[in-house]
Amino acid sequence: MQIAACRLRTERHPGYLCTRKNIYRMKIAIVGVSGAVGQEFLRVLDERNFPFDELVLFGSARSAGQVYNVRGNDCVVKELKHNDDFKGVDYAFVSAGGGVSKEFAETITKHGAVMIDNSSAFRMDSDVPLVVPEVNPTDAYNRPRNIIANPNCTTIQMVVALKAIENLSHIKRVHASTYQAASGAGAAAMAELYEQYRQVLAGEEPTVEKFAYQLAFNVIPQIDVFTDNGYTKEEMKMYNETRKIMHSDIEVSAQCVRVPALRSHSQSLWIETERPLSVEEVRCAIAEGEGLILMDCPEEKVYPMPLFLAGQDPVYVGRIRKDITNPNGILMWIVGDQIKKGAALNAVQIAEYLIAHPQK
Repeated sequence: MQIAACRLRTERHPGYLCTRKNIYRMKIAIVGVSGAVGQEFLRVLDERNFPFDELVLFGSARSAGQVYNVRGNDCVVKELKHNDDFKGVDYAFVSAGGGVSKEFAETITKHGAVMIDNSSAFRMDSDVPLVVPEVNPTDAYNRPRNIIANPNCTTIQMVVALKAIENLSHIKRVHASTYQAASGAGAAAMAELYEQYRQVLAGEEPTVEKFAYQLAFNVIPQIDVFTDNGYTKEEMKMYNETRKIMHSDIEVSAQCVRVPALRSHSQSLWIETERPLSVEEVRCAIAEGEGLILMDCPEEKVYPMPLFLAGQDPVYVGRIRKDITNPNGILMWIVGDQIKKGAALNAVQIAEYLIAHPQK
């Protein structure tokens, strides 16, 4: 049976709102379900047994009518329109681009839905919290517009690691070099990378549409457009978003590079703290840090790599060492799945936090 709004039977989540007389029925929505992040939302909700009873899927006119099977029910995608389709929705996970988010924010939230937005549209707005649950979960309570912004994917995985260090000593500055997979540019970009490799190996002229240059057998030292100061927008996001999330005067200087990996972003981080930290302190902090996995045994060639970590929830950390030129410097290498933790998973974790810790 095909139904636009799927009513599903699920096991109850500890965060469910219950009374003696009834059980609160959770209704959620996904906007942009046909994209790479939208598809990841479906997988993450299922993997985590997210406690919803009803699901509504939205997309463009082109996507409307597509059918997705969710927990044994066929759900038909509805066209996103300015109407009352979000009435009764508790949480709306939105990943359809900044223009769509801006245009439909009022439509999505006007009946009380919490809009968790994956675009950059609202990230730096003073009245919209920018949340990574491992770092600043309570910021999600302060949402006067009922919008919560999901940070940039590279920022998310970096601040999860930085939080563990900040707990030891205040971080003064970070130099970050990122090595970002094709999937950061969407499903079409992943398909283009596959096709470019095939074309190059076949002696054909490669198709170049999603990137400034051929990505196969290449690296591109540009992600997003350049700003007046010579940094790209992606690099400035890491500076501005990190300060907002961590409520800190931390300074971040980034160089973002697109690499021909398919999925999962890598980062080389140089971190300067107020006091010197030992490698042992940092290793322990990472090992005990929320959302982190220590993968650091260089003598056995054990360190994080995107080849093996696509589809994983945590941020993996390795190559931890002291800076030999600065007693307050620490270096590390981190890898995280930017479609998962860098997008869909982080948004779902925000909703999980609000369900499990209702505001009093």
